[in-house]
Amino acid sequence: MLETRLAAVRSRGEVKALGKDLDADPEARGAAESLAVARGLGPVADLDGRRLVRALLDRSSGAQVRYNPIRLDGAFTCVHCGAGVSEGGARVRDHCPACLRSLHVDEVPGDRASTCGGILDPVDFSIEGRAGVVIQYRCRACNAAHRNRAHPDDQLPDGLQIEGDGP
Repeated sequence: MLETRLAAVRSRGEVKALGKDLDADPEARGAAESLAVARGLGPVADLDGRRLVRALLDRSSGAQVRYNPIRLDGAFTCVHCGAGVSEGGARVRDHCPACLRSLHVDEVPGDRASTCGGILDPVDFSIEGRAGVVIQYRCRACNAAHRNRAHPDDQLPDGLQIEGDGP
């Protein structure tokens, strides 16, 4: 019963409510403390109900995972054609201007250290308002889709142009 209730906790308010219930019910509190000891959480007798629930949920490690892109702008060698690519400057350079290929990054986008490691092949181009030309990619290894903005010095197919200066 307690484990199903813990699994249903999503918000801070639900953590508080369950903690309050544990403080009010000695039998439920004992079950929670037994569960904490079984999970190796150490001494929990001095914790109030809310802190005990937070310890049982153990969400702190998951909160440290970063999901938003960290765009790193550095020179690199293209994994497809071997061309030396310089920094992008105002627009972060994340693909090769010669072959338009990119390295698939999974864990923290932009770090060029993917667990997939596949090459992103350009499959389509579109013109999207202020973003300009957007390149749609498909990964050779895992078939994932990805999108990047094109740069002024990219060798795009005929008919697609980008306004502005190069990097």
